[in-house]
Amino acid sequence: MLPTRMKTVEMREPGGPEVLETGTRDLPQPGAGEVLIRVTAAGVNGPDLVQRRGHYPPPKGASDLLGLEVSGEVVALGEDARRWAVGDRVCALTNGGGYAEYVAVDATHCLPLPGGMSEQDAAGLCETYFTVWSNLFFELPRNAGDLLLIHGGAGGIGSTAVQLGAALGLRVFTTCATADDCDYVRSLGAERAINFNDEDFVDVVREAGGANLILDIIGGDYVARNVKAASPDARIVQIAFNAGSKVEINLMPIMLKRLVYTGSTLRSRPAAFKSAVARDLEEAVWPLFAKGALSAQTFKVFPFEEAAAGHAMMESAGHHGKILLAPQG
Repeated sequence: MLPTRMKTVEMREPGGPEVLETGTRDLPQPGAGEVLIRVTAAGVNGPDLVQRRGHYPPPKGASDLLGLEVSGEVVALGEDARRWAVGDRVCALTNGGGYAEYVAVDATHCLPLPGGMSEQDAAGLCETYFTVWSNLFFELPRNAGDLLLIHGGAGGIGSTAVQLGAALGLRVFTTCATADDCDYVRSLGAERAINFNDEDFVDVVREAGGANLILDIIGGDYVARNVKAASPDARIVQIAFNAGSKVEINLMPIMLKRLVYTGSTLRSRPAAFKSAVARDLEEAVWPLFAKGALSAQTFKVFPFEEAAAGHAMMESAGHHGKILLAPQG
C-alpha cells in the first residue's frame, strides 16, 4: 500500500544552494497516460540550478519541484498508461518533480534500464541523453569522421556527448578546465582534449580542418569563436549560455561558410516530440550500453538532506559526469 505523504527537496525562495531543504507533500496522482514512479535517485542538471536561481519557471501544469530525470519502480498506473506494469524498473524524463520520493511521469517518456546498469546509475541518463540526442543526432545527418567540438566535456552533458560522438564514429574534440578533466574525457573516447587555460580551441580545431558540428553550453565570447572554428557547412548548436547570451557578432562568416546556428531547450518541447526521442534512444542508443560502447558516469550520490551540497558541487564544476540525489541516501 502506498503512503499518502512523501519526502521532497523544496526551494524556500530563489537563491543559492542554501535555499534547498527537505519537506513533505502529498503523493502525486498519475493522470491519463502517466505512471507513478517510486524514485530511487534523481539527476542534478543545469536547468535545476537555473530554476533554483529563479530564472527558469516550470511550464504550465508542471510540478514546481526541481528534478528533470529519475529512475525507480513503477508503483501505479494512470488511465491509458500503456506498456508499463506495476513493478517495472525504469528511468524517465520528467517535466519537474524529480526531487521527491514519488513522481508522476508521462509513460511514453520512460525507458527501460539499459542492460547491465544499476537502477541508481540510470537516474543520470535521461536529461542528458534526450538533450544531446535531440540536438545533435535525432533525424539529422551525421557522417563518420566528422569533427564534433564539445564545450565542457567533463560535465554531464559533455560526458554524454563525448561518448555518443565517439560511439558513432565522429572525431571528438572537447574543451576542459584542468589536466584531470582532459584525462577524463580522453578516457571516454575524445580524440583531443583542449585545456582552455593553455590553448585556444579555435587554433586547435582549425588546424584539424575545422569543426563540422559544435555543441556549446558556454555562450559569451564562445559564440564568435565557434564561428571561427567551424568548417564550411557546419552546424553550431547552442543549448545553454553559462557565460551570457547577449553578444555582438559579425554575421558575415555565417553567410560565407553557409553555417547553421541553432539551439533549443528540452523542457518546453511538446510531449509528442519527447516521446519520439525516447523511442529513438531505445532503438539506437540503449543497445550501446549493453555492448560497452556507452556507460553511466555517476560521480557522486547525495541524500536529499544534502541536496544543497550537490548543487554547490555542480556549480563549482568540481565533478566529472553526473551528480545524483537519493531519497534514502
